[in-house]
Amino acid sequence: MSIKHESVNFMELNALDWAIIIGYFAVTIAIGLIFSRRAGSSLSEYFVSGRSLPWWIAGTSMVATTFAADTPLAVTGLVAKDGLAGNWVWWSFAAGGMVTVFVYAKLWRRAEVMTDVEFLELRYQGPPAAALRGIRAVYLSLIINPIIIGWVTGAMLTVLKETVLHGTADTWVIAGQSISKDWMIIIACLSVVGIYCTFSGMWGVAVTDFIQFFTAMTGCVLLAYFAVKSVGGLDTLHDKVAQNFGDGQQAFGFLPDFSADKPWMPVEIFLIFLFVQWWATWYPGAEPGGGGYVVQRMASCKDERHTILATLWYQLAHYCLRPWPWILVAFVALAQYPELRQLATDPDFAKAAGTNADAGFARVIRDFSPHGLRGLMLVTFFSAFMSTISTQMNWGASYLVRDVFQRFIAPQATDRQLTTASRIMSVLVLVVGGIVSKRMVGMDIGDIWKMLLALGAGTGAVFMLRWFWWRINAWTEIVAMLGSLGFFWLFKYQLKLEARDEIIGVYVAVATIVTWLVVTFVTPPERPEILSSFYRKVRPAGPGWKHIAALNPDVTPDRHLGLSFLTALFAAGIVYCTIPGIGFLLFSEFGKAAGCAAGAIVCGGVVMSLIRKVGWENTL
Repeated sequence: MSIKHESVNFMELNALDWAIIIGYFAVTIAIGLIFSRRAGSSLSEYFVSGRSLPWWIAGTSMVATTFAADTPLAVTGLVAKDGLAGNWVWWSFAAGGMVTVFVYAKLWRRAEVMTDVEFLELRYQGPPAAALRGIRAVYLSLIINPIIIGWVTGAMLTVLKETVLHGTADTWVIAGQSISKDWMIIIACLSVVGIYCTFSGMWGVAVTDFIQFFTAMTGCVLLAYFAVKSVGGLDTLHDKVAQNFGDGQQAFGFLPDFSADKPWMPVEIFLIFLFVQWWATWYPGAEPGGGGYVVQRMASCKDERHTILATLWYQLAHYCLRPWPWILVAFVALAQYPELRQLATDPDFAKAAGTNADAGFARVIRDFSPHGLRGLMLVTFFSAFMSTISTQMNWGASYLVRDVFQRFIAPQATDRQLTTASRIMSVLVLVVGGIVSKRMVGMDIGDIWKMLLALGAGTGAVFMLRWFWWRINAWTEIVAMLGSLGFFWLFKYQLKLEARDEIIGVYVAVATIVTWLVVTFVTPPERPEILSSFYRKVRPAGPGWKHIAALNPDVTPDRHLGLSFLTALFAAGIVYCTIPGIGFLLFSEFGKAAGCAAGAIVCGGVVMSLIRKVGWENTL
């Protein structure tokens, strides 16, 4: 077998780089083999680790999953388009994330479900609930999941093509046959992940996630150091970015500068991020009230205490620990490659150039990484890529096996049959994702994020209210899911509204919420015995269950629901003080940094006080 291609300007690797790469893959495959026997013992072991994960592994696994190969690239694109404030598209979810920690995490653990879709037949009953469970399982596993695998794999492909494969031919000749380079890379990358994930189950996925997160963070911190050094330091970086653009100072604002002649981010977009998006829309990993693989990790924890701590660690690490190395590299990319700004703001220019602003991150790796760091950065992106894809495989397969195969096809299947089916479905999810990957190569990742947010607009409120309002029924969720899809298609592709996806998302959310509210009141509620069964198991608080609580006077629900939401609000305040505080510290604005630190300390003190008042001392 021979591979023929021309090599120009690619990132060369030396023996140290190769040693780091080979060592990483050896450790990863070994972990998969170590946990393969345990994963094959039962469905619970394969998908939720026998409900035995400690919080620090489960929480770090959540962080690693959302640290995908696409994320640093997307952050670069967001900064190029809207400045630092462009990251509010995902920072805005910190408020909902903290609500998940202090309000919903314990409820999910009490529910004792294996998937968030299984929850549907705990909360509702009858044919509508069964249909909803099956349809949503297929929708998430074979439509949404492949899209995520597609854009993450496309991002990994971008990194490789901009670094070690930069300048190589688009087709390779193997055994006399011309084969697309993109297809070869996609198959190779997904095959490596498939080997260890298919056999190791959730324990192997979570343990490798733990290792991969710290590996990836180390690589990004070192890249940020060398990239900033190449420019001449942080002060020079700041000045160079500002000089490259007439209004370049906007690039550094934690909050958008609406007083500028041409604000990089319109005020209405920021208000949507701040006041609407976090509760109104559904997005994988940031579902209002929890969902998806976050719930899978919650279900994998030992008990309620570990569930809350895991989710809290996830939120703090996700928002406070990870962003600044990526942001610094994004600023270096703006300083060194000024055309990124036009690539981010002018679709026609990006189309003609055959690239987009996301690629700026990978170009920094290629141009400014010394040997040793080159190998580590490839390992960093493989770590980020593999942690996400392994989760998507396991998570997607859990729906197909637990909520389709076991629920509708083979309810009497043995553990051996179920674990075999789990491995087959894991491969199916991977194959479908690989097919989608080729279609998504070169697409702007930030735009895909925003499109998916708009697609799920209006459903978030249902996912939050279903725990605290007895009147929500299966038809509510069916209409919310189908309505958000239908209204998105209507506004985006039929009416062809000339607006950013964030604005379209608001239209979709309003139309969807109005529709499901109407349907909720015109359809009958769930039967009292079903509602009572759910209430007794989960013990939700609040006036929304007053009617059912009266039927179950022996049940003691959670107390202090209002204080729990208040705790979440101040916990989000810690995040929103810490993020800019780190930036001010890096750029030597020590007075502002001290102010942010004081704000974070005050918020932390209030959180601890509220925790004692609520009575969670033993939990946390």
